[in-house]
Amino acid sequence: MDAVRFWDDHYREPRTTGVNPVLAEIAADLPAGRALDLGCGAGGDALWLAARGWRVTAVDISANAVARLAEHARDLPVSAVRADLGAEFPEGEFDLVSAQYFHTPFELPRARVLRTAAHALRPGGRLVVVDHGSVAPWSWNTEGDFPTPEEVFAELALDAGWRAERADAPRRVATGPGGQTATVTDHVLVVRRAA
Repeated sequence: MDAVRFWDDHYREPRTTGVNPVLAEIAADLPAGRALDLGCGAGGDALWLAARGWRVTAVDISANAVARLAEHARDLPVSAVRADLGAEFPEGEFDLVSAQYFHTPFELPRARVLRTAAHALRPGGRLVVVDHGSVAPWSWNTEGDFPTPEEVFAELALDAGWRAERADAPRRVATGPGGQTATVTDHVLVVRRAA
């Protein structure tokens, strides 16, 4: 199975999702501007940002995910784009780039995509990378070896024009699709481009 089919199957049925809690914590007090949501999935983050005045470009490889997000975002400043980020990257400059749980079981030049995202930031802009630090029992991703935020930052190989504003591993209680709960660890990296 290829990546497009896998993610289209994953998003074939409607999914409801709210904003990822770490993104909400980080972005709550930021002034609204242009945001890019990498691997937007069901679109909870894009919708939350747009409702707070952000102009959002939301990208996913799944046509099903992008079509559903476009339906839900009809009256909001969201541009839902179907693209394979391993092969193409949206044009423009952004005040915020969000990569929430940007994992896939398929080949993806993840470090290159995130490095390109860092370079797409306007001066003072932030790249927010939230990765799995542990596996939830209901996850499709059963791999248990996740890079630390510091390792992710090192992989980006950015120069002094960018700094890690935050690199930590908070724990939280997550709720799965069937209502089950589990304590999980997130790996959080916030990279800021110099103003």
